[in-house]
Amino acid sequence: MHVHHISEENSVLNNFISEIRDTNIQKDSMRFIRNIERIGEVLGYEMSKTLNFKTSNIKTPLGFKSMHVLSEDIVLCSVLRAGVPLHNGLLNYFDASENAFISAYRHHKNNPESFEIVVEYLSCPSLENKTLILADPMLATGQSIVATSEALKPFGNPKAIHLVSVIASQQGVDYVSNHFNPDTHLWIATIDEKLDNKGYIIPGLGDAGDLAFGEKLQH
Repeated sequence: MHVHHISEENSVLNNFISEIRDTNIQKDSMRFIRNIERIGEVLGYEMSKTLNFKTSNIKTPLGFKSMHVLSEDIVLCSVLRAGVPLHNGLLNYFDASENAFISAYRHHKNNPESFEIVVEYLSCPSLENKTLILADPMLATGQSIVATSEALKPFGNPKAIHLVSVIASQQGVDYVSNHFNPDTHLWIATIDEKLDNKGYIIPGLGDAGDLAFGEKLQH
């Protein structure tokens, strides 16, 4: 797998990551949502440099100009509900994309330290020979994004897959690397050291879905 760890180089991206981690700033849910969206825009811009372009002759009011424009058929799929702000940031840059949405959550049975990933809702166009961008802001264990990918298989074989996350654990990166084709790209804003015994990223930022949209009842 091709892992693109964007915050390894200094840029304004690090300001956005710092703010979504900060326990004082993240209390402002609107700013938290906007920062996730801005991170999606940065990741989308970096990703765009690797995609396919074609030459198009653009008519202006005063003549014509030959331009290189994106030539990908993109399907942007996000994991509900935490993935919505990240989806919107990516959609700001890939605005001609088709869209897909899937629900995936951790279902704890008797042991709070163990869980299974449950997929309940899925809406998706054909993926056949298209470029799939699969967005999930928190790549903790990696199980959710793998389960999501499996659920999408009946919709066709994409020609390329790009995974997009805001924060990952190194364990999660290793897990998805072992479950996806080596040609898959992972675009990650930043990578943290470890997981706790419940599978949450340390130091991470908390629950992205709750910070964006409010606390939820647990299953």
